Amino acid sequence: MTYVIAQPCVDLKDKACIDECPVDCIYEGPRKLYINPDECVDCGACEPVCPVEAIFYEDAVPSEWSGYTTADREVFALCDVSGGASAAGVFSVDHLVVEGEPVKEAG
Repeated sequence: MTYVIAQPCVDLKDKACIDECPVDCIYEGPRKLYINPDECVDCGACEPVCPVEAIFYEDAVPSEWSGYTTADREVFALCDVSGGASAAGVFSVDHLVVEGEPVKEAG
């Protein structure tokens, strides 16, 4: 099991979770942050610092955002990255689930 970043993070990317993650497993996409399920140690440090409550334990993701569980897994195969987020930079693409979300305007 692992943690998942769901829809409330799309177009927000606050990054407080990145600062709290002790294993550097939270990567950045163009519109959303992603947790690498192969690197996450299930410590939960990221969950309480998320200002929009977008982080859930994998089996507790609300049903309306269940596609984000798959997105967080599949984006790592798509982007072919591992070994720590700080060295990876920003992904060139987001998962299709994220790309299908309407753009949230800042403000």
